[in-house]
Amino acid sequence: MNNRTLLAIIDVAHADQRLDLALAALTGLSRNHIQQLIHNHAVHMADTIMSGTSIRTEAGQRFTVHVPETVPLDIIPEDIPLEILFEDEYLLVINKPAGMVVHPGRGHDSGTLVNALLAHCSNLPGINGVERPGIVHRLDKGTSGSLVVAKTEEAHLGLTGMFFRHDMDRQYLAWCRGVPAWRTRRIDKPIGRHPRHRKKMDVRNDGKPAVTETTVERCYDRHFCRIRLVLHTGRTHQIRVHLSYSGLPVLGDTTYGRSYHPPRDVPESARAAIEQLHRQALHAEILRFVHPITRKRISCVAPLPVDLKTLSTTLDQAYG
Repeated sequence: MNNRTLLAIIDVAHADQRLDLALAALTGLSRNHIQQLIHNHAVHMADTIMSGTSIRTEAGQRFTVHVPETVPLDIIPEDIPLEILFEDEYLLVINKPAGMVVHPGRGHDSGTLVNALLAHCSNLPGINGVERPGIVHRLDKGTSGSLVVAKTEEAHLGLTGMFFRHDMDRQYLAWCRGVPAWRTRRIDKPIGRHPRHRKKMDVRNDGKPAVTETTVERCYDRHFCRIRLVLHTGRTHQIRVHLSYSGLPVLGDTTYGRSYHPPRDVPESARAAIEQLHRQALHAEILRFVHPITRKRISCVAPLPVDLKTLSTTLDQAYG
């Protein structure tokens, strides 16, 4: 396997920065890729092997970065239709359907977004040392909506930085059980792995910071509500955990809200629409950001899928 070696000389503009951030800016590699290379002892300063990502740089320091040849990804491209909201040579935004897993994993070796992207973009570059599409963020399998994907290393670096700095406007819609006493609320509760159920997350004092802005858009009697949510962080299951913690579990979410059967005083049409849900009623509707390469403002709105459009329309009609 052949390696390529990059030389990075710390200039004044990148002095006194974290090593991973400075090297990412000077080499064009993503920050995650730089961190991986440091972890693999592939970053040297003279004869010293760098072992930490957070050390501060000094002007004039010279680093050599040994980048291994891209490892082919053993995933078969699949001609799966994609609803594309925006695309150019650098990135694309899709409206991910509910039920589609973003990346292959145990039990999901086909039919994923990555399988579809490999067929849609035949010349995707290697990112983070692995030949795969530039997945910048993810949506849960049961969540639909806007998702941005990088097509080049440069775009991946820029988009990753935006997520790190929280420079993207990400708005979700959720239909929930219960009606809160407030109209707007900032939920600022740290999230970490559940102490007993390792596949679940939980509000924990020792968790990572997590902030969600919420606005109630519509209440349906005392039973349900529709909430708009703005993410300021991107923790796993963040919206579902924060809403469940607030006593407003997302309809259809059996992980954080358990099974639910609407009471008899709920109109029959609404009961039927809720019971026909086969996933959480959560949709990533709006994604707005400044293009990392062209600097143009990108604004994407993902139309509601049929199941959530039916739910929303039915609740609106049932409750006038």
